[in-house]
Amino acid sequence: MSKISPFLLLIGKAEEAAKFYTSVFKNSKIVSGMPGPDGSPMGFTFQLEDLEFIILNIGPTYEFTPAISFFVKCKTQEEVNDLWEKLTTNGGEESMCGWLVDKYGVSWQIVPDGLVEMFGDADREKAGRAMNAMMKMRKLDINIVRDAFNGK
Repeated sequence: MSKISPFLLLIGKAEEAAKFYTSVFKNSKIVSGMPGPDGSPMGFTFQLEDLEFIILNIGPTYEFTPAISFFVKCKTQEEVNDLWEKLTTNGGEESMCGWLVDKYGVSWQIVPDGLVEMFGDADREKAGRAMNAMMKMRKLDINIVRDAFNGK
């Protein structure tokens, strides 16, 4: 187990969510289940890439907020498109600047490689153009941001 793991409470939907998340991300798996007092699943430990999550069905109902989100670095635009589609399907909602909320209310940032580096570029004019392009988007398109960065 990781020293620090995200812990989610999804009353009555822990198994469903664990299966959903492990179907969305490559290199993911359900590691273990935790039976409740009556023998039905109370929670699960699962991995998405190298990050371990714990999800439980018990406790009070809490609302998730975008104040905490999962930042996902994508190697290609195709990966951005694929994750965006899967996480917004069946009740997920698009937001601005690469943010979305999935059907369970969990916030994600789906970010293409190179974006953060452009924002931190020493040429502040180029960085500003990249930022302005990104601010107009919902799902991020690295080619459009790169063109803006390069003054095209």
